[in-house]
Amino acid sequence: MQVLFFMDKCHDNSEEVLENFRDNFNPSEDILPFFYRLVRGVISSGSEIDTIIERFSSNWKISRMSCVDRNIMRIAVFELVWCNDIPFKVSINEAIDVGKKYGTNESGPFINGILDSVRNAVETEIIKPKKLII
Repeated sequence: MQVLFFMDKCHDNSEEVLENFRDNFNPSEDILPFFYRLVRGVISSGSEIDTIIERFSSNWKISRMSCVDRNIMRIAVFELVWCNDIPFKVSINEAIDVGKKYGTNESGPFINGILDSVRNAVETEIIKPKKLII
């Protein structure tokens, strides 16, 4: 979430920013494949992810959401739609927990409401699960 937050704030989704983040924060080698999968997946599918979030957020444009909430939901929506190996409950609970920790008092319920609607849409195939191509 931190690298996506930073990229969002500086309006730069380049590979250079991603590598600088990795070099400076030195994530464990064990998590690097998952780290890259999430970050690159969210970046490559960004406009589609944002459209999904806005579709299920009553009267909220993505630009009006807090940067923290927006990027937490981007990761979770990516997981819900593109990562069939991650259980829905895990993605949603993790997003809510991160939102409660780094967002506002309203972040948890806000994130939960949108992600639960997305989950339901994926389960009922209103939103078709997708394959990751990056």
